Amino acid sequence: MADIGGISITENEGNAVLSASFPKIQIVVAGIERLLPSISDLPLFLNLLATYGTGSMITNYNTVITSPRKRNEVDGPEEMYVVLIDNGRTNLLGQVPQREALACIRCGACLNVCPVFKTIGGHAYGTTYSGPIGSVITPFLKNFEEYVHLSYASTLCGKCTDVCPVNIDLHKLLLYNRQKDKADNDSGKLSWYLWRKSSLSRSFMNKGSGGVKSILLSMAFGSSWGKHRNSPRFSGKSFNEEWLDKHPVKKN
Repeated sequence: MADIGGISITENEGNAVLSASFPKIQIVVAGIERLLPSISDLPLFLNLLATYGTGSMITNYNTVITSPRKRNEVDGPEEMYVVLIDNGRTNLLGQVPQREALACIRCGACLNVCPVFKTIGGHAYGTTYSGPIGSVITPFLKNFEEYVHLSYASTLCGKCTDVCPVNIDLHKLLLYNRQKDKADNDSGKLSWYLWRKSSLSRSFMNKGSGGVKSILLSMAFGSSWGKHRNSPRFSGKSFNEEWLDKHPVKKN
């Protein structure tokens, strides 16, 4: 909170503020987007965070620390430092409209409703921030080309946008990331063309055993999906082939 030079610690257990009272030197590390202009803005965000994060009216422990401990005070550090980090956040700030994602209060509501996140879990994203919000911001916080694939891991159902307490248009921002990816890199067009041609060809889809298809899938997606999950295994025959085995077409 810029006007009082203080920090806010929000938790439900009390361990954070307890731990902060023991060290002689306290170092606060926060992203540049965590700044509030005034302490008068804090109550609104505390209520939003609790309601959308845990479904409660307010968290159990809300602590404001404004300075090292003063004379005659028993608890608190002797020195206090606040370190504001960028780590790619200005890259995101320079993107219109993706900069909107910097308003995120990290409540986790979008993760709770995301069908993709609920199915594969957070570790599959391979990043600190997972789910819909992580898929939007991670490419800009890290390497865009290396992490833009996360923006494609979405059903675009819009549930994340519906529940966001600060009205971030998440599913549209995922589309903007995809648009930027296509504008920066045309190599994906050939891949999608080949995928479309093969998917629309029944004879091609029936070719090769399940083992061959499983190997090809592992080669194509092993570096991303395979790091955290076992690659899916194809059955020996496609559904089309099994159907024809059980319901052979009678020739006139």
